[in-house]
Amino acid sequence: MMTSSFRIQLSLCILVLMLVSGFADAQTTTLKVEGEVEKPLIIAETDFAKLPRTEVKGRDQDGKEHLFSGVAVSEILKQANATLGTQLRGKNLTKYLIAKAADGYQAVFALPELDPEFTDQLIIIADKVDGQALPKGEGPFRFVVPKDKKHARWVREVVSIRVVSAIQ
Repeated sequence: MMTSSFRIQLSLCILVLMLVSGFADAQTTTLKVEGEVEKPLIIAETDFAKLPRTEVKGRDQDGKEHLFSGVAVSEILKQANATLGTQLRGKNLTKYLIAKAADGYQAVFALPELDPEFTDQLIIIADKVDGQALPKGEGPFRFVVPKDKKHARWVREVVSIRVVSAIQ
């Protein structure tokens, strides 16, 4: 025979398990690519891991050099058929990308900053640092901009990138 105290404890345990499994589902993160692209994307972590990988070294806010691994932003834009390469001229030069974090933080990049035909700087969206998954509070996706002197555009917990034109 169950006591009322035991029933309450059992009910609380079941509730906690339901909440935990709900939060686990919420942790499955995706990266949206939207805006002025021909092919909007929703990239799950498992799909992200299958894209062409690259690595960059950069000094994080801790002042130490780290090896970041991920995908070049230009590669993700190519997947979405964004304006790059020879098409990036004239009014298309007014296009920019907004990187948005889970907490609403945003940073802007002009498309030529991201296009290998315009620059030697490689900006990536990382999912690993020093061979490990990004820690909680930074990942699963993070912009890494190795040549920026300040880390203001090293957006953490990136949830979307939107391509926009400055000419409306």
